[in-house]
Amino acid sequence: MAEFEASTFATAGRVTVTVSGECDLSVRERLTAVLLDAVNRGPRVFVDVAAVSFLDSSGVHALVTAHHAAQGRGGRLFVTNAAGAVATVLELTGLDALFQAPAEAALPGPEERRHA
Repeated sequence: MAEFEASTFATAGRVTVTVSGECDLSVRERLTAVLLDAVNRGPRVFVDVAAVSFLDSSGVHALVTAHHAAQGRGGRLFVTNAAGAVATVLELTGLDALFQAPAEAALPGPEERRHA
């Protein structure tokens, strides 16, 4: 099993959560907690899943839970850099459109590029 890691970086009005590894039942609680913390830290949360190798219904559940929490606070949750099997799961569930970030908003800010 691949290791799961999540890191959060916040700037004014934007929180980026970078997730790597497998997002399955074994990490659902941790992933949900990280995402909900991010939602509480800012109105726009970008979840970068470029390094996620596996996403099942448990990972989808965490994303949807955080999405609803963000909406409840007047914010938004976006998923960026989905590829391969992760992109397929999001497409099959219709969540790719729900989580799609506006093109200009998906680009990292100068602070994030320096810390990447």
